[in-house]
Amino acid sequence: MQISLPIARPPWSKGGRKLESMCRKALYEFKLLEGVDKLAIALSGGKDSLTLLFLLKAILGQGFKDIPITAIHVGGEFSCGAGVHTDFLKGICDALEVDFVECTSTQKRETLACYRCSRERRKLIFDAAKEKGITTVAFGHHRDDSIQTLLLNLLHKAEFAANLPKVPMIDYGVTIIRPLIFIPEDGIKEFAKSYGFARILCQCPVGQHSMRKKVESLIGEIEEFFPNTRANLAQASLTYGSKKALDA
Repeated sequence: MQISLPIARPPWSKGGRKLESMCRKALYEFKLLEGVDKLAIALSGGKDSLTLLFLLKAILGQGFKDIPITAIHVGGEFSCGAGVHTDFLKGICDALEVDFVECTSTQKRETLACYRCSRERRKLIFDAAKEKGITTVAFGHHRDDSIQTLLLNLLHKAEFAANLPKVPMIDYGVTIIRPLIFIPEDGIKEFAKSYGFARILCQCPVGQHSMRKKVESLIGEIEEFFPNTRANLAQASLTYGSKKALDA
């Protein structure tokens, strides 16, 4: 039996048009594609990375250079992500004419920890990209991810620093870009629901109880008293946030 794949393409719904506009704004304002001839996307298979894939595939060649995309997926017994079958993701990439590369994480349940897993995943993605001659990798970190990072850094390290839109990773020879940096998670959820991939959620048994989840809960409590909390933190992080990562 043939499985119907959730492919999102223009013409968009009203919400889709808004997301594309915010993605275009980030690409333009932060010059995320300047000097880029080939682009990799870190594709976990969750709503964020799939939204990134669909938006960039629609945007490239329409007001921006038509840059070829390679999607890089990290699988394995235990790995942060949606836990979807690679054939499913490859089917989506094939339909979009996007190259698909799979890597395998070595993480085991007894040693699984967010920091260790994140470092390994990132290295696997960077190495796979460079094997393809790609030095720019797009991640699906959205506005709310950045806000969480801001508070984690502030509370743990007394450092006012969120996710930066563009970060050269000098030690790895790769540059990270975050085209969804302006987009709130609620917008991505609605977009995913509209196109049939909202059911794809993170399956990591550790990540569900992480400090990041606790910070997200804290933001929700603050919002009860200050409704503009997320927008204000996001704006403050871009205006006043530390750029120390650019010097690393």
